[in-house]
Formats: sequence, structure tokens, C-alpha cells
Amino acid sequence: MAEFESTSYSFGDLSGEMDQPIMTVCDDDDFDEPVRETIMRDLRDVGHKFKHVVFPLKEGSNLLLRDWDLWGPLLLCMVVGAILHEGQGGPHFTQFFVLFWMGSAVVTLNNKLLGGTISFFQSVCVLGYCIAPLVGALLFCRIVLISTQGAFLLRFALRFVVTLVAFGWSSRAAMCFIGDTAPSDRRFLAVYPMVLFYFIISWLVITYSG
Repeated sequence: MAEFESTSYSFGDLSGEMDQPIMTVCDDDDFDEPVRETIMRDLRDVGHKFKHVVFPLKEGSNLLLRDWDLWGPLLLCMVVGAILHEGQGGPHFTQFFVLFWMGSAVVTLNNKLLGGTISFFQSVCVLGYCIAPLVGALLFCRIVLISTQGAFLLRFALRFVVTLVAFGWSSRAAMCFIGDTAPSDRRFLAVYPMVLFYFIISWLVITYSG
């Protein structure tokens, strides 16, 4: 075996003795986790984040901003894009996907220019999860369209009211997560593009779900 000679060293106030090589130990316990357990843990995390969106609370804001992911937003974008594409003259999936990402980029850039502290992927995570109420409204509108025949005004009124509630719900949830990341004196300017973002999605839901 190689022998290591004890060597003393001193750098200002730092002093010590080195008599053995430095070894880095790699703990690979995380790699031994079964795939099923990993998937279930990720699904629980996604479900927990949806819970904070459905019941938006201030104490849940750190969760979406700290442990961000894109699984939930991707799933919701796929659902919205597929349903809107079925509507007469509705946007294609790629068009909605690009609209969502461009909208997220604009909201994030505006927040950063105003002195905000949120990153791009954190913004995409929050904006994506917070369209969950609008996805629910879209599914409701499709069910109303299929199950109700005639009475156009009644169907439109139901779709309008449900989508309006979902719009307010999504906007309120996003404000809980993103609102505090901007300076207090510029919060309105940071929130306005975000509300406009959900308004555009709400307009697509009402227009192409009937």
C-alpha cells in the first residue's frame, strides 16, 4: 500500500494536518429505488400541487415555486389542445402549445423586467398548473354540448358562467403563487399580463367548445 507522509500546512488562520488522501464517497441509494415507487412518488407530488391550485393558499406557494415540474402543465396542455382541436375551426394542438409557451414567456419576462424573482420554468409550472379550473370548465362545456340538444342560449349561458368562474379561479390561484414574486409597488403591472393570459384561454374555451 502507498504510504502518505504527514504534512503540516498553514494559511493565515487556517491550519491542519493532512495524513491521508481525500476520498469522495458516492451514495447511489437513489439509483436502487424501484421504478414503480419513483413513478408513484412523482404522481403524488403532481396531485399535491393540483390540490394547492384547487384550494389556493399562500402557504402552498413555496411548493410550486421550489419543487417545480412540467408534468402537470404538459398533461393539461395535451388535454386542452386535443379538445379544442375537435371543435369546429378550433386551434391545432401545436398552435395552443405554442400559445401557452409564448404566453408563459411573456408573463415571466414582464415579471423579471419589473424586478421579480421568478424563473422561466417556475412561471411555466405555476401557469400550467393553474389552468386546471379552465380545463375543468372545458370538459364541462363539452359534456353540456353532447348531452343538451337545442336551447342554444341556455347552453351558451351555462358555458359562459362556468368559464367565467374558472377564469377567476385560475387567476386567483396564479396570483397566490406569482403575485408576491414582484415588488409590491409594481404588483398590478406583473399580474395584468397573467390575467390577460388566462382571459385568452377562457375565450378559446367559450368559442371552440360549443
